[in-house]
Amino acid sequence: MQAQEQHATAEKILQAASKMFAEKGFANVSVRDICRETGTTAPVIYYYFGSKKGLFDAVARKQISMETFIQKLSKAAEAADLKKGLESFISTYLSSFPEHAFDIGLYMRDTGSLDKHSAQIVSDDLERVRGMAVALVDGLISKGAFRKTDSRLATDCLLGMLNRVIFQHIHFAKISDRESYSRFVTDFFFRAMK
Repeated sequence: MQAQEQHATAEKILQAASKMFAEKGFANVSVRDICRETGTTAPVIYYYFGSKKGLFDAVARKQISMETFIQKLSKAAEAADLKKGLESFISTYLSSFPEHAFDIGLYMRDTGSLDKHSAQIVSDDLERVRGMAVALVDGLISKGAFRKTDSRLATDCLLGMLNRVIFQHIHFAKISDRESYSRFVTDFFFRAMK
């Protein structure tokens, strides 16, 4: 029972800190603020996370991880028919992108200083996503379904189209019909690659 209570306390602290760091950034949230929000004390936070920086790092690891997204993309891309795999990749990308990973406060260590560790985590994850897409495009080129071209540049164009929709939504709250956009991008990309 005590282990469950400890886990619940640590999780409550993580959730509250996550919201506060995302909204205000590292420098603008104090341990006292987190204690007030969670009804705990500073020693409890230090017990679980070691320091405010340790708590921030735990929040960043949890919030900006794209592992579930990458797993969904990987499963979508596994289709025996590479064309269906790429179509599914595009659809999954638009429907499952982890928008919470881009809460700006999770990248701000100090008021004006980018947290390089958090940015590197997302960069590495996005590179894994790009690698999956490149493999699909390479496979379609080698099967003759796509014309011979630089698969990395073609993939960058595809991801650029997809990211435009995602980032318009995240940063500007622009509502878009992602299903229609998915069909359009798929058709556009496949025609461009013939």
